[in-house]
Amino acid sequence: MRAMNSTMRLRVLAFAVGIALCGAASATGDRQPARVYVDDLVAGSAHDRFIVKFRDESAEFANADSRRFALDDAALRRGVSAAHVRRLGIGADLVGVSRGLGPKEAAEFMAALARNPNVEYVQADAIVTAVLNPNDTRYPEQWNYFEATGGIAAPAAWDDSTGAGVVVGVIDTGITNHTELNAQVLPGYDFITSASTARDGNGRDANPADEGDWYGILQCAGDLFGSRNSSWHGTHVAGTIAAVTNNAAGVAGVAHGAKIVPARVLGKCGGALSDVVDAMIWASGGTVAGVPANANPAEVINLSLGASGACDAAFQNAINGAVGRGTTVVIAAGNSNANVSGFRPANCANVVAVAATTRTGNRASFSNFGAGIDVSAPGESILSTLNAGTTTPGAQGYAIYSGTSMASPHVAGVVALIQSAATTPLTPAAVEALLKSTARALPGTCTGGCGAGIVDAAAAVAATP
Repeated sequence: MRAMNSTMRLRVLAFAVGIALCGAASATGDRQPARVYVDDLVAGSAHDRFIVKFRDESAEFANADSRRFALDDAALRRGVSAAHVRRLGIGADLVGVSRGLGPKEAAEFMAALARNPNVEYVQADAIVTAVLNPNDTRYPEQWNYFEATGGIAAPAAWDDSTGAGVVVGVIDTGITNHTELNAQVLPGYDFITSASTARDGNGRDANPADEGDWYGILQCAGDLFGSRNSSWHGTHVAGTIAAVTNNAAGVAGVAHGAKIVPARVLGKCGGALSDVVDAMIWASGGTVAGVPANANPAEVINLSLGASGACDAAFQNAINGAVGRGTTVVIAAGNSNANVSGFRPANCANVVAVAATTRTGNRASFSNFGAGIDVSAPGESILSTLNAGTTTPGAQGYAIYSGTSMASPHVAGVVALIQSAATTPLTPAAVEALLKSTARALPGTCTGGCGAGIVDAAAAVAATP
């Protein structure tokens, strides 16, 4: 994604996957051949973790010894050893190998696994990273809520709904201490398995506090010669969704009566795809091995992250699981000024893909577009909660960011308003239909397509059955 002043972006590095079919010779009956996602295997990359989905009825899925034999058979031919790390919430298995495999070796390893007729799909694990260039800097500045041209008509919606009783899952960098957020946050979870990435000295735990995603020169494979201060991205997203309102301080939140469940997946140098999909399953009320059940399943989850490539099986299965449990999945379209069809997970099925608009009601210059966009929302110069620390957490504060990462939490907040106003909870499909049918046309322009228009909180709540 291109650099842009005052723009907050979330991108996935070495994570994009197109779909290639290989190893189909041993497929039996009417089984589809295994899918092998290979776009991750770019020049200079090395991969030591893979996501493998064995068929539910197979011995490999049910039996550790059978699984070990299948992994060893593929790994030994590459001169490495393989070990089962854990089962993910989507039913796939995370597999580690004894050393990083370059693109050619990784492709051979995945192809060898795919020749097993009991394998559904194989893909390399992914890295997600946050990159930003924030602007300068509580309610008079939040044009995105109340201005007629580019806003979402939030004040009129608040007469009928504030999101009370609704839980919003924020899958991001975690949360920081902030008087605008503390009362809004329910127990979350830190899904980052790497202690160095988490920066808290351990792996997964019940503390979703954002320890910062700062990194220095030569510290991150995706940006060897760059450095970046901590983004506190999850805190900014959470503030747009549910910051405390009418407290004579700071900023307002779209659904300030709702509660936030933070699921931390991004830390120093990013985060793993396997952690992201587990967080999606957990936040929506599903089961993840080794993680205590979420006592507050989310009616809507926000994913302000994305990557180039076709929608992969791990993402789609996690989305399907969440939607099947009644959770609406809202996703940022991406900031590449390109068709959203080439960016996941916004191009996956059963999601609400959100483009970003400006104060004048035009598509933001950085926002992705296309037929796959469902609705748009303000995403340029958005003021919200933040932390003032540059590396580790410091004092609370506020900042203006731009990006589709800022647009999607507006829509997640409106979903919370809808569900709070509903007589009975709406299905994700019904929520999406309501958002689209009540959106208003962009008063500006959108080359390429911005979905049904700018989300209209007041109209959506008024139309909620």
